[in-house]
Amino acid sequence: MANRALIIKDTHRGLLYEDGVLKKTLEAGRYEYPSPPLFGRRAEVEIVLVDVRERELTIKGQEILTSDKVAIRVSIIVQFRVTDPRLAMHEVEKYEDRLYSDVQLAARRSLASMTLEEILTNRNRLSEDILSDVKEIAGRYGVAIVRADVKDLVFPGNLQEIMNKVLAAERMSQAQLVEARTKAQTQQIEAQAKAEMKRIDAEAQAVAQRLQAQADAESLRIKGETEIAAFRQSEQAAAAFAANPALLRLRELEALKDLAKASNARIYIGFDKYGLPRADGE
Repeated sequence: MANRALIIKDTHRGLLYEDGVLKKTLEAGRYEYPSPPLFGRRAEVEIVLVDVRERELTIKGQEILTSDKVAIRVSIIVQFRVTDPRLAMHEVEKYEDRLYSDVQLAARRSLASMTLEEILTNRNRLSEDILSDVKEIAGRYGVAIVRADVKDLVFPGNLQEIMNKVLAAERMSQAQLVEARTKAQTQQIEAQAKAEMKRIDAEAQAVAQRLQAQADAESLRIKGETEIAAFRQSEQAAAAFAANPALLRLRELEALKDLAKASNARIYIGFDKYGLPRADGE
């Protein structure tokens, strides 16, 4: 008689029973086992599949009193996976129901020890308390808790209205604080920019004054050198005329010639008492 075949996916594990007795845990793969005989007796084989994927469990609407006697309703999401199929199927009747109860009780114990203000300001504490409280217990029946988070918190009507006002006031104060900080930062930046502009202007003026002083000094130096050179040329010319009177006379004639070219030029020549030009200018 042909054997029966079973394929176990990687998302599951199998528990192999023979006559109701667990023999082993089957990993993912293909398995064949014999069919029941037509005659005679053979051990009855059964394979139970267990899902080992990560799953979510939601604990909804638990009404709990805080340590300061405020009734709140809380919903919690728990992410878990089966790590030991044998323990999950043998230690408890239904591991999901047991996990639900354990998380519910852990949440009640944690919230009952917290004030309303602590719950509002530190939701992570609830998650941490549940993990630390249930982790070891769940491990005994083959389940590992990945995380536990608060999904919803519902408060009494009047308290909810008060909280909404408080939250609105907090958001307004935060907005005003951000606006004040932004304004202060803007003013600081503007003051720094003005100070930087003044510093740059002062440096530019100092550079301009220094360059102007250098230019004035250079101009005076060039003017002095030019005057000295002209004076030296005059000295040299005077010495040349003194040594050669004919050169001076020649210059006088050239000057007279240039003046004669001008139509409106007038030349005055001195005469002595006899009507003759004076050679010495008397």
